[in-house]
Amino acid sequence: MKIEKMIKESFTVIGKEGSTADGPGFIQALWQDANEHFDQIEALAKRDEQGNLIGIWGAMSDPTRSFQPWGEGFSRGLYLAGAECRDGAEAPEGWTKWVVPGYEFLRVENEGPETFTEMIRYMEENHLSLAGAVHDFSDPRTGKGYMFFPIRRL
Repeated sequence: MKIEKMIKESFTVIGKEGSTADGPGFIQALWQDANEHFDQIEALAKRDEQGNLIGIWGAMSDPTRSFQPWGEGFSRGLYLAGAECRDGAEAPEGWTKWVVPGYEFLRVENEGPETFTEMIRYMEENHLSLAGAVHDFSDPRTGKGYMFFPIRRL
């Protein structure tokens, strides 16, 4: 498991929001909805110099939307399935906008369901604690998925 430290300033994600209270499978349903209606936010999405999307985020927050880690053993919280968008962009009807605070993150490639547990164990062993909720990130240029573990709020 390759762990990289990185800084990411505050950024905007516009997506489809759901809650663990919505029941099993809610994250998959959010992604299906976001993907089926992506054309509604496509013009708002940030792009690199070649026109590629900057990032697809599964942003997470505690139920108060204060970007704290999910509660009750990481089993209760909110999820936003969407794209990184231009700062100041407004969410169309049916979409939700989050402005995620800036953090110093530990970034690790998501290699499967054990990645989260292994990273929490790594952080405990190295006396690190979460400074906020963990986020999923998909890099459209490489197709790779990552998890971002915040260790310090900027």
